Amino acid sequence: MARVVDVEFSVPVSFSPVDQYISIAQGAEAAGFDRVVLPDSLFHPRRQDKDYPYTPDGSRMWDETTEWVEPLIACAAMGGATSRIRFCPQVLKVGPRNPLLLTRQVGSVALLTGNRLDLGVGIGWDPNEFEWCGAPFKGRGKRTDESLAILREGLHGQWMEFHGDHFDFDELIFTPAPSEQVPFYVGGHTEIALKRAARIGQGWTSAMMGFDDIVATVNRLGELLEEQGRSLADRGDGKRFAIQVVCLDRYGSKGFAELAAAGVTDIIVMPWLIEGHGYDCTAEQKIESIARFGEKYGLTG
Repeated sequence: MARVVDVEFSVPVSFSPVDQYISIAQGAEAAGFDRVVLPDSLFHPRRQDKDYPYTPDGSRMWDETTEWVEPLIACAAMGGATSRIRFCPQVLKVGPRNPLLLTRQVGSVALLTGNRLDLGVGIGWDPNEFEWCGAPFKGRGKRTDESLAILREGLHGQWMEFHGDHFDFDELIFTPAPSEQVPFYVGGHTEIALKRAARIGQGWTSAMMGFDDIVATVNRLGELLEEQGRSLADRGDGKRFAIQVVCLDRYGSKGFAELAAAGVTDIIVMPWLIEGHGYDCTAEQKIESIARFGEKYGLTG
């Protein structure tokens, strides 16, 4: 059976217990899913000094009991238990992290998983995660741009040096290097974020959005990519620019087809929620839901 819709599907492990991650990845691979996406949180500060940007009231959708794990370590663990499925932190908070350490970590995961890493990248929104990790919150956008430039060049496995406003170092090299480029899926809904995606990304990834906003964003990305000499059809390496979304109001064959027609390449779905199970349902229930979704939409065809 061929795929019902010509689009990739990703399954998230967000809000699932950490001890279910490997089982979910194995079940998703068996069901024909294309990738596993993972959340990122460095720690949970008791006080919230800034509104969360992706909920209507600015509140966090989790609390101190929500389970998190470092996403790159989780990618490596799940990669060792699978053979085909890809992994994508969605998104890794680059701003608070040291770019040299991050380059070594990303390169290691890409190597250990056989180039099965798509790196979702974002700045980060919580001032405490910056300040308490030794990174200033002010100027975070330009700092992240420098970090991403270091990360991209470092992953090539050639001698490099960098002299910027936030980072300054002489010649160094990261070896061994991945044999393929690690795609950057840039997150964020602002104009600045979209420009960053068009400038340095191989894809863009969304938080929760409605269909109309997704269409408008894809159209804008197309315009911005053309300004960079690229396009949604060819991001510069002969492959389509990846559009990875969490859509709030399009489901089922018809809804997925509408997303694909709008230019979406990867739809993030949580099959157990679609079937009415909660985040805290068992691993067995999640795997069964994943299998039914894969069969229904022909993901193994």
